[in-house]
Amino acid sequence: MRRAHDLALAEAVEAVAAGDSRMLILVGSSSTGKTRACWEAVQPLAAQGWWLWHPYDPTRAEAALADLKQVAPRTVVWFNEAQHYFGHPQAGERIAAALHSLLTCPDRRPVLVLGTLWREYADSYAAQPQPDGLDPHSRVRELLAGRTVPVPDAFDQDALNKAEGLARGGDRLLADALTRADGNGRVAQDLAGAPELLRRYEHGTPPARALLEVAMDARRLGAGLHLPQAFLMDAATDYLTDHDYDELTDDWAQTAFVNLARPGHGKQAPLRRTNPRPLRHPPGAPVKATAPAPGVGMAFRLADYLEQHGRITRQRLCPPASFWHAAHTHLAADDLNNLSLAAEQRYRLRWAHDLSQRAADEGDADAWIHLADLRMRAKDLEGAEALARQAADAGNPDALTQLARIREAAGDLKGAEAFAQQAAAEGRTNALTHLAGMRERDGDLEGAEAFAQQAVAAGDTYALTHLARIRERAEDLEGAEAFAQQAADAGHADALTLLADLRMRAEDLEGAEAFARKAAGAGRAYVLTHHARKRGEAGDLDAAETLARQAADAGHLIRLVQLRRAVAVGDLEGGEAFARQAAAEGYTDALTHLAQMREAAGDLKGAEDFAQLAATAGDTDALTHLARIRERAEDLEGAEDFARQAAASGQYFPLLRLAWRLEAAGNLESAEGLLRQAADAGRYIDGVGEQARWPHGLDPDGSPTPPWN
Repeated sequence: MRRAHDLALAEAVEAVAAGDSRMLILVGSSSTGKTRACWEAVQPLAAQGWWLWHPYDPTRAEAALADLKQVAPRTVVWFNEAQHYFGHPQAGERIAAALHSLLTCPDRRPVLVLGTLWREYADSYAAQPQPDGLDPHSRVRELLAGRTVPVPDAFDQDALNKAEGLARGGDRLLADALTRADGNGRVAQDLAGAPELLRRYEHGTPPARALLEVAMDARRLGAGLHLPQAFLMDAATDYLTDHDYDELTDDWAQTAFVNLARPGHGKQAPLRRTNPRPLRHPPGAPVKATAPAPGVGMAFRLADYLEQHGRITRQRLCPPASFWHAAHTHLAADDLNNLSLAAEQRYRLRWAHDLSQRAADEGDADAWIHLADLRMRAKDLEGAEALARQAADAGNPDALTQLARIREAAGDLKGAEAFAQQAAAEGRTNALTHLAGMRERDGDLEGAEAFAQQAVAAGDTYALTHLARIRERAEDLEGAEAFAQQAADAGHADALTLLADLRMRAEDLEGAEAFARKAAGAGRAYVLTHHARKRGEAGDLDAAETLARQAADAGHLIRLVQLRRAVAVGDLEGGEAFARQAAAEGYTDALTHLAQMREAAGDLKGAEDFAQLAATAGDTDALTHLARIRERAEDLEGAEDFARQAAASGQYFPLLRLAWRLEAAGNLESAEGLLRQAADAGRYIDGVGEQARWPHGLDPDGSPTPPWN
């Protein structure tokens, strides 16, 4: 049943069959048919003799990083569950860079890169840099821009009509699914057994629910697919109430595992036994503990649909103490490293340290790097450097980048440069771009350019855009444009945005708009919006309308509301009609923008009315806006209510802002309660006074951790 995403895949297949290279990532919820759509799409290429490569051994990220450079023309690169590649803390950015090189190299065409992602992963990669300046997914974000295709959760009416036609034609399985999908359109999920999985979780025995919740928490915090049985059993105890714990029988675990491993509708089991593939290493190569070692007992895998359900329903919860103890006892180094990062994000600083220390004791060099990060956080540069040197001595080139940052923080610029050069020689040019950024922020544009030039010389074409921005700051617009053009020629879409801005500064409107159109074609439709607004402000309404509609065609219809605001100042009635039209066409954030217009005009009641309409229509950004409106009106109770609703949808900044305001007003108890909620969800941001608030971190139950060494 071909739907919109199938058509997009078919266009990509036609393009590569004609000799071009393409990349598409299908983004949607679990069990919506993403993988099947990709598989059906590439069948014509199979008939033409193409290869398909799925990197997974010894791990997905390691295999991709090692062998992407060997991909030949007429190959489909299969990145199913692409978070295993792009989300890898050490390899993700380098995999993105390698894919960029593959897609832009004429000699390697044609290739097709296909992948799938859940929405929460796609959103995290697309997010702008954090307030502290860290940007862990900059290359992934640029790679994915304009290359993602949404897969809907439900069949629309047209798809349902097609499905009913197939059912009448004799497809009994589809006919059966349609009887349960009436009214919600979730046909694909039903075929995959999702409702039955959810029923077995929600109505399971307390021990079965506890095991599933341990597995949900382990997966959402970064543990691997294959979870040791001993870990699940030991971790489950604190998930049980006192009554349920007292009711446990001697065979509780065996009974629960047997029940959860039994397949149901769709041949899916909530928690099935699995056999991890043995790792393959050349003779004599170092072996890294990335999965349960042979002899440690059985391992189990959580059903994908329940994993995603847990990510949504349990996102605000920090696992109890038994979870961290069991992880420390039973999990391998990769899992320990990921859970250590999750503990740090939740301000469970002692567990962050202890899990990394355990991984380091197993010989994992990545753990030494995280321990050094924790020492830097505690302002112990000497201790951080000692740990980073241990990682470097163990052969981890990322430690050289960290040593450069430690030396830079200590004021030793010459030492920082020496380590950055060593890191670049090992292929880690981000150390040089980091130093370039530091020099630029300090106003040393000459020094910044020198480091960026070194990064380019080391093969980092991303640094060309950085060089262009440095030249722009120095008012050398000609030099800036030259570097930006080089970056654009190397396939970096952000450079097209910069070129449009530079042409605008040179008052070359036609040239600026030409680059804006190219940027929109590469997934940067907002650039067209910006130029439409500029045209409107200059009074050229016809040109503004043309550009705005081009932006609409590229997926930015909402920006027409901003245009209306620019060209029709004071015309609130017209702006409202325009926003309602956009919202009716599916762009509900138009109402949020209209609420902002009302707020700017001083009409807080009107602003709240439109924000409420937007929130009801499903625009979660409106909840953030509502919290701010109530805060401005000094209704802190109402602000907290909306802030909590925003947090439930994954947006925690309103909660943090309200907490900081309460703290400044002396209401420490209420402020700490809100900050603890943010910490439990992994969204805590250090603010002024955190050392006085929780100097040693938090325990799993949320109480302040006592002093520890």
